Amino acid sequence: MTTLHTWLDQYLTFLERENASSYTVKNYGTDIRQFLDYCVEQEVTTQSALTRELVRAYLAELMEIGYARASIARRVFELRAFGDYLMRHNAWKQNLFRRIHAPRVPKRLPRYLTPEEMGLLLAVPDLSSPQGIRDKAILETLYASGARVSELVGLNLQDISLAAGEIRVVGKGDKERIALLGEPAVAALRSYFKLARPELIGKRPTDACFLNRFGNRLSVRSVSEVVRQAGVMAGIEQTVTPHLLRHTFATHLLDGGADLRVVQELLGHENLATTQIYANVTQKRAREIYLRAHPRSGEERLDQ
Repeated sequence: MTTLHTWLDQYLTFLERENASSYTVKNYGTDIRQFLDYCVEQEVTTQSALTRELVRAYLAELMEIGYARASIARRVFELRAFGDYLMRHNAWKQNLFRRIHAPRVPKRLPRYLTPEEMGLLLAVPDLSSPQGIRDKAILETLYASGARVSELVGLNLQDISLAAGEIRVVGKGDKERIALLGEPAVAALRSYFKLARPELIGKRPTDACFLNRFGNRLSVRSVSEVVRQAGVMAGIEQTVTPHLLRHTFATHLLDGGADLRVVQELLGHENLATTQIYANVTQKRAREIYLRAHPRSGEERLDQ
């Protein structure tokens, strides 16, 4: 009979094939394997021998040694996904993990940059160097399109239409979608293709859009470092990441009156509920503005 550890190895391979990020695969592997090691200590090695009591005892032990509720809830989510995989492969009649309640975790609203902070960030790159022109194009493209960093580094020349102001990106599960570009992003990319990319490309031709100084495709880590450094140079207090720019893209669209379903499509979210959290951000901001501005909001006003 196939052991749980063997099933886990097969599951992680499946996640890689489904284009899950290396970060996701690593976390799932570490967290689920920790639980399976606990099971081995309890002399349980197959899914048929798993019980709710065993899973609860494991989660209780995590709580006792000081794991945060959010961390425990994440592990329950990961185990549920693993259980679903076992069921799809007829290795389990029912997903026991879905009968386990995860700890309640207060929802944290996504962070984002203000338009003023975005202006500072976009002004950072040094346009006198090929790398600076490239970095400007990266920042403008991330902010204009809401693309994930993995989608950005995967761009090839044929995926970009400057005339239409569009890029074709490949997201989670190898699903393609069209992301849009505004005029500043189009101008930044046009400058990059004309002035910088010919300087960066090496002896071997490549269709990769964004290149490093050796002429190779930029990695996720390299783009993340470009964005982080730009945030530091812009004097922004919070750490700036590509995903923060994705949050900013969505929040600014909704602040500007965009329909939630349009934002869902542009972000490539399967479920509207995933996009809904950005609406919560704009509603929170609207409430703060209302309390400060309306004469009869109930908030004590400084000018009275």
